[in-house]
Amino acid sequence: MFRRTFWFTAGAAAGVWATTKVNRKLKQLTPQSLAARSADKAVEAGHRLKDFALDIKSGMAQREAELNDVLGIGESEARELPAQRRLVALETAHERYGKQQDSKQQYPQQQNSTHSYNRNEDH
Repeated sequence: MFRRTFWFTAGAAAGVWATTKVNRKLKQLTPQSLAARSADKAVEAGHRLKDFALDIKSGMAQREAELNDVLGIGESEARELPAQRRLVALETAHERYGKQQDSKQQYPQQQNSTHSYNRNEDH
């Protein structure tokens, strides 16, 4: 009698354990759970990447200080920024654009050109 009761209880416990384990695994595989887990992994990877970048930055600063010491370059020397450069090509394009607006020409290339801009033509 005790044998039967023991095995019945053991079987019921194994069934409850297996059912619980399967339900937990199914909950882990839902789309919401997968999305949350992947978001957590992405945040964790971002933190690791940030730590890596900070390590690289501190190593660069340390190496720069070592090189400055070896070369005899002191921090007391004031560094000046280079003068701001002017891009002539951009200025001339801006001037041309401004002239077009003044003369109220919307499509100056099509008016002055001998080429057709019909996309359906054979070229």
